[in-house]
Amino acid sequence: MSTQQFEDCFNLVASTSANAYVASSIGWSPTKKRKEMKLPDLHYLLVVNPASRSAASSVEGFLSFMLTYEDGHEVVYCYELHLAPTLQRQGIGMHLMSLMEHAGSRTGVEKSMLTVFMENEAALRFYEKLGYTKDDYSPEPRTLRNGTVKMPTYTILSKSLQEWATDEEDEQHG
Repeated sequence: MSTQQFEDCFNLVASTSANAYVASSIGWSPTKKRKEMKLPDLHYLLVVNPASRSAASSVEGFLSFMLTYEDGHEVVYCYELHLAPTLQRQGIGMHLMSLMEHAGSRTGVEKSMLTVFMENEAALRFYEKLGYTKDDYSPEPRTLRNGTVKMPTYTILSKSLQEWATDEEDEQHG
């Protein structure tokens, strides 16, 4: 990925999610986000507009993911999924998620995971439509000593990738 493509991806995150980070318990730090986005094992699927390749910004969407471990189990973790508003609700996000899930399944991973802000209701509906449900490791509401209940600002969702493995076995034997 070129430096310009990385900057395009970072700018998509900043424009679509910085406010949600600020409002969350995570907080927004451009420096920390850039560092996370440069993790060596992070993979990117880019949505590039061929008509704007020579323009200042050609990346109009991306999904970043990593094969990692959660509670001793290998998972494929979706770090970011961002699309320019003009590309949303056209099936592109669904396609990117499908590519990531397929990659995870091909490496023997049993589930896909991701983190989403609770305030991002459209994303929550999108992931639910794709079969994601609240993971056991998602934070629960906490009751403080004074009785105040602190609701988490994000949730962790997951989806079994066993259906991919079954589909691939059927293709090999069918």
